[in-house]
Amino acid sequence: MDTGSDERAAAALGSRAPAFIKASRPLHLSWQVGVFVVGLAVVAAGIVMLPLPGPGWLVIFGGMAIWATEFVWAQLVLRWTRRKVSEAAQKALDPKVRRRNITLTAVGLVIVAVLVGVYVWKFGIVMPWKINE
Repeated sequence: MDTGSDERAAAALGSRAPAFIKASRPLHLSWQVGVFVVGLAVVAAGIVMLPLPGPGWLVIFGGMAIWATEFVWAQLVLRWTRRKVSEAAQKALDPKVRRRNITLTAVGLVIVAVLVGVYVWKFGIVMPWKINE
């Protein structure tokens, strides 16, 4: 099997609509509007999930993937995002960066523990609810 032609086909930019939809301009335009509206709804749901519980970024990237089935600009954004995530993952696996991150995390935890200890020593532990009453 020729993997080179598979990679070229996957790398092609443009609409992935079925051929019968592409054949008719009004049908293709309707298809694009539908894909845009569905992608917009998914991206909007992801944006709402950012401050609320839920996988906000994952949903936003899902909406971008929906758009990428039809729009070249979304395909390019997803390619750029994949490249940046891969670069960040490679950087995070670098032993020097990992040591630095572990050291910074340990220092941060020590600082938080000291601050919590000082607060408890100064004010004590007071529960927000009143159990004894």
